[in-house]
Amino acid sequence: MAERWPTRQIIGVDMAEPYIAYAQSQAARPSPAFETGDVSALRYQDDMFAGATAQLVLNFVPDAETAVSEMKRVTRPGGTVAAAVWDFRGGLVFQRLLWDTAAGIDPQAGVARDRLFSGALALPDALPQLFSAAGLADVQRGSITIRMNFANFDDYWQPLLGGQGPFGSYVATLSVDMRRKIEEAVRRAYCSGAPDGERSLTATAWAARGRIR
Repeated sequence: MAERWPTRQIIGVDMAEPYIAYAQSQAARPSPAFETGDVSALRYQDDMFAGATAQLVLNFVPDAETAVSEMKRVTRPGGTVAAAVWDFRGGLVFQRLLWDTAAGIDPQAGVARDRLFSGALALPDALPQLFSAAGLADVQRGSITIRMNFANFDDYWQPLLGGQGPFGSYVATLSVDMRRKIEEAVRRAYCSGAPDGERSLTATAWAARGRIR
């Protein structure tokens, strides 16, 4: 956004202070700026921004309706509100490999997977319905697919051990033996009969945008 609109003020908000600290350390110029904040209680004035977007976060917000309402409030008439959420159920190959493999070993993984994949925003029409219910006009839906590239299995697996995200949180609860069993099973699924090495796995998100009346 900062590259596309170099004269505009761009602000990134997240509740996690470590994420904000990292983003601030990577910023090479004043815009974008990064702040710790709650999307469901933004500190900004009404009609302050030309647009507001939530990228891959509404799945994890306890009250997505309030979050979208806040995004709408801080966006001026004629502006755009947009969001993307992971298509956990049908489009997240790199995550399904993890969850489906783990669920075959540990029933608790199946419970966690089902809770995540059956969430309201995992459905194709969920974002458009959320936007329409918030009073946004000209709501459009689409999907975005990217490639998740990994150098080898360790590159795929090690980031999960930091306790971040749904699967990271699940792994952090496991005993050493159970984690080892799941790791070896996921390794076999990752390699799929071929030598360990590079893999490119797809990840798809549902996206929607709407206009402030």
